[in-house]
Amino acid sequence: MLNIRNLTKSYGNVKAVDDLTLEIRPGEICGFIGHNGAGKTTTIKCICGILPFEKGDIQVNGISVREDPLTCKKNISYIPDNPDIYEFMTGIQYLNFIADIYGVDSSVRQERIHRIADQLDLTKDLNQSVGAYSHGMKQKLVIISALIHDPKLIIMDEPFVGLDPTASYQLKQLMREHCKQGGSIFFSTHVLDVAEKLCDQVAIIKSGKLIRNGTMEEVRGDSSLESVFLELEEQ
Repeated sequence: MLNIRNLTKSYGNVKAVDDLTLEIRPGEICGFIGHNGAGKTTTIKCICGILPFEKGDIQVNGISVREDPLTCKKNISYIPDNPDIYEFMTGIQYLNFIADIYGVDSSVRQERIHRIADQLDLTKDLNQSVGAYSHGMKQKLVIISALIHDPKLIIMDEPFVGLDPTASYQLKQLMREHCKQGGSIFFSTHVLDVAEKLCDQVAIIKSGKLIRNGTMEEVRGDSSLESVFLELEEQ
């Protein structure tokens, strides 16, 4: 589903991502772990086609981000770490705007919007202006918009920030449901206990380099993900 080969992205003389190779198969949830400034968000923005990169290639569902970025973006949803949304719209107007961009049929979008909004307890607020939303409500709206076109791959950057415990639980359920249907999820997080319970695969990045990658069992061994991460950070 996601195939990254020798990805390199620099800012001046600094390599933010250095020769990164990673593969995520259909049905997998992969946690992307690293300290602040390790290269997580840069990697994510390269995958989404937001940032250009000097070397390597990224393929989504067999399609190169370099060669056919538009088709790749049709197969991707991106949930950023900060939900910047058009605040002059109501919640339902924003969701219909996103559905229009992706060409989602009217009856299909309505079913998905109300099903996911009910699950995240946002239905009653969809007619309010986004400008009146709290951070958590905006995050829920972005999550709904990310699922509205049934993407192959969902990219998330710290998706649990700002969500209350109930919404966090529902998001985890939605993530599992998406992967059961053959989709894949790649998400960065600092919440290691969530990653440990949720992920099939984990990738740890340090100073732009991938330093550990494998199934959760392979990476964690007989220890905890937190212990492994802290040990790698000290090396």
